[in-house]
Amino acid sequence: MAKFKKTANKKTASSKSDAQAQAERLSKTLSESAQQIWLAGVGAFGRAQVEGTRLFEGLVKEGLNLEQTARKFAGNRTNVVRDVVETRVDQARERATDTWDRLEKVFEDRVQRALTKLGVPGRDDLADLSKRVETLTAELRRQGAPAWKAPARKSAPRKQAGKPAAKKTAKKASRRSASTRKSPTTKA
Repeated sequence: MAKFKKTANKKTASSKSDAQAQAERLSKTLSESAQQIWLAGVGAFGRAQVEGTRLFEGLVKEGLNLEQTARKFAGNRTNVVRDVVETRVDQARERATDTWDRLEKVFEDRVQRALTKLGVPGRDDLADLSKRVETLTAELRRQGAPAWKAPARKSAPRKQAGKPAAKKTAKKASRRSASTRKSPTTKA
């Protein structure tokens, strides 16, 4: 049995050395992998610094282009909306003007009817009369008759300052004497 223990010890010693070698290889591999990952990260960071600025500037340019496109679109929409609003305002203005004109016509017709009922001559009547007067005036001139002159207006007589006062006092005196004559209960 002593032989068995020695070979088993040799196997365990060799398996320990194999395991240790594998552990060292694995550790070395992990260490190399970690080193590569670290270097890749440092490289990505360096590239991000260099290209990040370019990428950022490119994104800013693209954003400006999109903004300008959006503004053009919004500007066109604004013009369309403004045109629609102006059209509607013009239509409303026309309707209001038409309504106002109709209302004015109705008012004029009613006033004309009322004036006609009252016997007031209208425009047409006055125009006819003016034409007749002109025709008659022309006929009189042709016949050699003197031109018609409007009679001079008499001014209203002016009131004299003293007379109304005298009338008032006379009226008051006659009222007093009449009131004293009528009342039989008054004792003098």
